Amino acid sequence: MTLHPHYDVVIVGGAIYGSAVAWFLASDPDFDGRILVVERDPTYARAATSLTNSCIRQQFSDPLNVRISQFGAAYIRDFRTRMGLGDTVPHLALHSFGYMYLADTPGFAATLREVQQMQAANGAATRHMTADQIAEAYPFYALDDIIAGNHNTVDEGYFDGGTLFDWWKRGARQKGVTYVADTVVGLDRTADKITHAQLQAHGRIGCDWLVNCAGTRGSTVAAMAGLGLPVEPRKRYSYVFKAETPLDRALPLTIDPSGVHVRQDGAYYLAGSPPDDDPPVDPDDFGFDHSLWQEKIWPAIATRIPAFERVRIMNEWVGHYDYNTLDQNAVVGPHPQVGNFVFANGFSGHGLQQSPAIGRGLAEWITQGAYRTLDLSPLGYARVATNTPIIEKAVI
Repeated sequence: MTLHPHYDVVIVGGAIYGSAVAWFLASDPDFDGRILVVERDPTYARAATSLTNSCIRQQFSDPLNVRISQFGAAYIRDFRTRMGLGDTVPHLALHSFGYMYLADTPGFAATLREVQQMQAANGAATRHMTADQIAEAYPFYALDDIIAGNHNTVDEGYFDGGTLFDWWKRGARQKGVTYVADTVVGLDRTADKITHAQLQAHGRIGCDWLVNCAGTRGSTVAAMAGLGLPVEPRKRYSYVFKAETPLDRALPLTIDPSGVHVRQDGAYYLAGSPPDDDPPVDPDDFGFDHSLWQEKIWPAIATRIPAFERVRIMNEWVGHYDYNTLDQNAVVGPHPQVGNFVFANGFSGHGLQQSPAIGRGLAEWITQGAYRTLDLSPLGYARVATNTPIIEKAVI
């Protein structure tokens, strides 16, 4: 492939965020520039996009995160129309069985009550429930230690994230975006600007904008520009299993106080958890800890849902969070000094559900110099520079 010597926008990373930014830019009638997406592994086999559980929720404690996911849900529900590419685009189903947060202490129950009130004020359908109310709606739970819970069955659940990604990538290409299989190995920078990206196979490419969508390698790309980014890979484990005695109704995505979560997955169930020892790992380290299921995850779900005492694992995998060590929230938007270096990093497990709003917002910033529909500036780099975290209490 022969590339142009200069592109208006060079995007590092072509998975869900690279393709979201590319799609929203290419679809913006006010943008008429060239876009290059550089992806080191076009199979995306180990990208978080491919290993995600494809879930979406409005149950965050920060109002901006609530609004970001509300747009994501609206986008998913109206996917074909929003894409505007005709009837070949599939409809996306959003399976709204909801998230169920369970509290086993008075303090956590009070926190759930507080965030439910904020979510409701922002239009979410979250319901605060007593243990008796939870037991009436979902009698399969063992709730002796549970005081309260929060549940929302409107626009919360799971969807086909792979189809969302595939059509953004496909649509971006249809609109003239160039995808190249290559690796960015260096960036040329003046005091306040990135001027070129150095590609391993294709040499130096000039750019007006450089967008960092490199996932777990985001801090490496930032370092090429002399910028710090508190993002590192962390392992997260997922297990699909079959229950010998299936539940008699859909299982919400249940966040147990142990830190284990479990949900419906079609005819099966899906459980996941971080390891108790959760260090940063190499971006290429996908080694599997087979003791985690037996020692942590299965005991937790079988205690909470006795019907899961007899189950059989059907599939298992390990993926990576691009984990923001500052506050487990995304870093989004331009660097304060290097203004054409744009971040889309550190989503810490809620990247897929936030991709419609973030892709749209960054396209607005690049095209118009400001966020037009939803102000994403609280997620900006300034809080990294000042070590001022956003306190998000609902991190899974």
